[in-house]
Amino acid sequence: MMNTETPSSDSSSSPNAFERDIVVRALDVRKVYRMGDVETHALRGVDLDIFRGEYMAIMGPSGSGKSTFFNMVGGLDKPTEGMVFIDEVDIASLDSYELAWLRCRKIGYIFQSFNLLPTLTALENVLMPMTFANADPDDAMEKAYELLKRVGLGERWNHQPGRMSGGQQQRVAIARALANSPAIVLADEPTANLDLKTGEEIITILKELSTEMNVTIISATHDHKMLNICDRVTWIRDGLIERVERRENLDIRIGVIQEEKE
Repeated sequence: MMNTETPSSDSSSSPNAFERDIVVRALDVRKVYRMGDVETHALRGVDLDIFRGEYMAIMGPSGSGKSTFFNMVGGLDKPTEGMVFIDEVDIASLDSYELAWLRCRKIGYIFQSFNLLPTLTALENVLMPMTFANADPDDAMEKAYELLKRVGLGERWNHQPGRMSGGQQQRVAIARALANSPAIVLADEPTANLDLKTGEEIITILKELSTEMNVTIISATHDHKMLNICDRVTWIRDGLIERVERRENLDIRIGVIQEEKE
């Protein structure tokens, strides 16, 4: 059975931790990779609360531990020490079947390379997560089509990815990520392969859907446009959280991210 006990923490990452619904909680998360006698400490004790419906941007240089933390939240890897809770479930305590169930129903994924199946239509790509979740076929078909309409692709439901632009493929990926009404969506550089205008359209869609569906978006990004619409920004460096800032406390311009001066 899944452990649904709520962890206790003073959660210094936000003064409002107990005034809002926490959907992701990381407690002293550490990850050590070992190759023979060599140890690499990817995470050195990460504590972070992320709220339901929040748009969180994760930033950090290559090798900072950002991707490792992403994998922990996504249930793709387990911490060496510490705990990660998704909707109050300690995902490190789950067996492989329980973890697959949680990933299918609680977490949506958006990748910079889209990762659509080329032989399937847009509708079939969006249907796939619901098929894995054993959703009613008729309900799933209706929901998939409605999601495609919501991202502006209602008329392209029967097109395969090869007949779509990069922006259209990413819209399909967004619809697919939301198919099972997840608690969180992990977006890994979702605008990296898109031009400026298309990237802005994708960011707008993500923000609107986050608000409408009360889904938490956690995005690894270096795109300042995406930072501009997030609620908070978390910087990870050398396996530790360097700082967490609310968007309104930052002055974000092209090439510049700094704290606002009083």
